[in-house]
Amino acid sequence: MLLAEVVGSTAAIGYGLAAIGPGIGVGLVFSAYIQSTARQPESSRLTLPYVWIGFAVIEALALLGIAFGFIWAG
Repeated sequence: MLLAEVVGSTAAIGYGLAAIGPGIGVGLVFSAYIQSTARQPESSRLTLPYVWIGFAVIEALALLGIAFGFIWAG
């Protein structure tokens, strides 16, 4: 029986799997904006800044995740 040896940083694999969360979050933010604009088009200018704030917060958390992955890796 031959066992494969894992060489390198497993933090990259962990962050790759953890990047799925922010991807889903960004999709949910923009899908909610599209649905709300389709239901009430006159509110599109009012809700657009909240879309960008939500997008920025989600991406900031994703960048913090990769930064902490590098910090804790060594």
